Amino acid sequence: MSEIFCNFAKNFISIYAMSKIAKQSQINEPNLPTKSVENLFKKISLIIDESRGYVATAVKLAEVYSKYQIGKYIVEEEQQGKQRAEYGKQVLKGLSGRLTEAYGDGWSYENLNLCKKLYLLYSNSVNTDYKISNSHETNELAPDSKIVNTDYEIRNLPSVIDPSTMPRFILSWSHYLVLMRIKNEDERRFYEIEAYREQWSVRHLQRQYASSLYERLALSRDKDEVMRLSREGIRVERPKDVLKNPISLEFLGLKPEAAYTEETLESKIITKLEQFLLEMGKGFLFEARQKRFVFDEESCYLDLVCYNRLLQCYVLIDLKMDKLTHQDLGQMMMYVNYYDRYVKQDFEKPTIGILLCKSKRDALVELTLPKDANIYAAEYELYLPDKKELQAKLQEWMEEFEE
Repeated sequence: MSEIFCNFAKNFISIYAMSKIAKQSQINEPNLPTKSVENLFKKISLIIDESRGYVATAVKLAEVYSKYQIGKYIVEEEQQGKQRAEYGKQVLKGLSGRLTEAYGDGWSYENLNLCKKLYLLYSNSVNTDYKISNSHETNELAPDSKIVNTDYEIRNLPSVIDPSTMPRFILSWSHYLVLMRIKNEDERRFYEIEAYREQWSVRHLQRQYASSLYERLALSRDKDEVMRLSREGIRVERPKDVLKNPISLEFLGLKPEAAYTEETLESKIITKLEQFLLEMGKGFLFEARQKRFVFDEESCYLDLVCYNRLLQCYVLIDLKMDKLTHQDLGQMMMYVNYYDRYVKQDFEKPTIGILLCKSKRDALVELTLPKDANIYAAEYELYLPDKKELQAKLQEWMEEFEE
C-alpha cells in the first residue's frame, strides 16, 4: 500500500513539475501564431474598411455625375425640339417608360426632371476650386481629416463620363436633392462646402438649412465675409466667427409661450449637450455647468463653461431669461477678467464671454462695453427662425452696402 502511494506521489510531482514548466514557457514565449493572426487581422481590416469607404464614395459620386450627364442629354434633346414644353414632357414620359422597363424603379418622370434640374443648376455655375479645409489655419486638408479624397473616385468614373467638362461634385445624390431646393447660388455653395467638410448626413443638412444657418451667419458679418462664406464655408479665426444670431434651440423641446426658469433652460441644454455644442458652432468642448469660483470672499457661479479648441480659449456662457441689462454685461466682464487673470494659461488666447438672452439691444452693448471687449450678446429662439424673414432681412442688409 505504501509502495502504491509512493508511486502515485512521484507521478503527481512529475505531472505538476511539467505543468509548471509549460506555464512558464507560455509566459516567456507568447503564442506566436495567435499574435501574428491578430496583427494581420488589424492590418487587413483597415484595408477592407478603407476600400469599402472608397467604393461607397465612388458609387455615390458616379451616381451624381451620371445623372448630371443624363440631364445634359435631356436638355440637348429638348433644345432640338425648340424647347417646346409639351414636346419635352412627352419625351421624358416615353424615356421614363423605356428606362423603367430596362432597369427597374428609379427612373420616373419626376426623377428624370431632377436630373435635368441638376444640369441646369450646375452647368452655369462657376467651377470654383473650393478651399475646403477642416483647419482654421490653412486651406489644405488637415492631416487627421475624415474627408474622403474625391480625386481618386473621379478618376475611376465610367468611361462615358468626362468630369473635366463638368462642375466638381463632392456629395451624394441625396445631398444634392436637398441642395437643389436652394435658389441662391452663394447659399447653395455654402451648404455644399459645409456638408462635405463636416461630413453632414442628409438629415443634418436638412436641419441646418431649415434653421437658416447661412442667413444667421451672414447677418453677423460684413459684406466681404458673406462672400467668403460661399467660397470657403465657416472659418473660425476670431471670437466673433463663432457667433450666430439668433441661436436656435428648438431641439430643447421648450414651448416659446411656456413659463420656465434659467435653471430649466440650463438643465435642458445639459440633456441635449451634443446638439447644443453643434448649434454653437465649430470646435466647442464642454467643461462645466454652474462653475464656482470665489472672488473677494464671494462665490460666483458661471452657467456654462466651454472651451474652443480652434480659438484656443475659454468660452463663458451666461443664460438670461429677460432682455439684456448693463448689469448683465458688467457681470460677464468680471467673469471674463477673472478667467484671463487667474485661469487661462500663457499659451491660450483671451477668454470669450457670450450672453444668451431672449432680447438684446445692440446700442446698450456698444455703450456699456469697451470696443476691444471679448464679450458678445446673442439672442436665442426656441423654434426654427422664419427663413423668409431672415432672407428678406439679409437682402435688405446687402442692398444697404451697395448704396
